[in-house]
Order: sequence, then C-alpha cells, then structure tokens
Amino acid sequence: MSAPAGRPDRILIVILSIIAGLVVLALAAVFFRGQPEPLAEDTPAGVVQRYAAAVLDGDEAGATRYLTESSNRQCGPVDRTATDSLRVTLLSTTERPESADVHVVLSVSNGNGPFGNPEYETEGVFDLVKVNSKWLVKTAPWQLTVCPEPLVKP
Repeated sequence: MSAPAGRPDRILIVILSIIAGLVVLALAAVFFRGQPEPLAEDTPAGVVQRYAAAVLDGDEAGATRYLTESSNRQCGPVDRTATDSLRVTLLSTTERPESADVHVVLSVSNGNGPFGNPEYETEGVFDLVKVNSKWLVKTAPWQLTVCPEPLVKP
C-alpha cells in the first residue's frame, strides 16, 4: 500500500535524516580534528617533528635548539617563502646507536589552478646524530634549512 498523496514517505525521511547526520559528523571530524599528536621528543622522529614545526612557524631560534653545532656552520642563504605552503609527512625512520635518518615527504601547493590545487611532492632526509644522549639534526632538506646567524662576507 502506498502513502497517500501529500504525505511524505517515512522511509525517505529516515534515509535523508541518516544522510544529514553523517554529513554533520564528517564536517565535525574535519573541523575539530586538531593537530597531530606530538611524537616523543627523545626520538629522532620527534626531534624532526619539533624542528620542522619551528621552521614552518618561522621560529628560527626554536629550531636551532635541535641543530648540531656543525650544522650551524654549514649554513647558506635560504628562501623563507618556500615554507609558506609546505607540508611535511613522516615516511620512515632508521635508527642506529649514534645516528639516525628520518625520511619525509615534502609537499608544496602553489595556489589554485583551473583544475584544482597544483601540488608537487619530493622526498627528503634528515640526518641526526646523538650528542650527549640527545638527538640533534645534522642536515635537513634544503626547504627546511635554518641559518641562525647571518653569513658575513670576508
């Protein structure tokens, strides 16, 4: 038996209500998910996470806390605008007793294009060493290199 004309079908209302509820849940998950959980600071990946976050936030003084002394001396000029649209994703970590390699994917978006957001990805490697039982960044991908002191020309 069909529903009388002018009276909405209850099944249709239930289905639309379920769909609306799922849309609301999906939007809530997107808008309220927050930042990723910080990794342990005594791990190579945790050091890289904090170093990269400091560089992306423009906090070069904070980033230098995670650098070795020798990496401060091997510094060259860096284009800060390169970090405006940079996203860093952890791929893997290889840890040895006194050194570690942290492999990341660096994604850069370049505004809006006619077919969506043009983006390119490249892999990078952070080399870390253990200094006084603390992990420090020896080398970083060029996009995330920090020069704490300006270079002086002779």
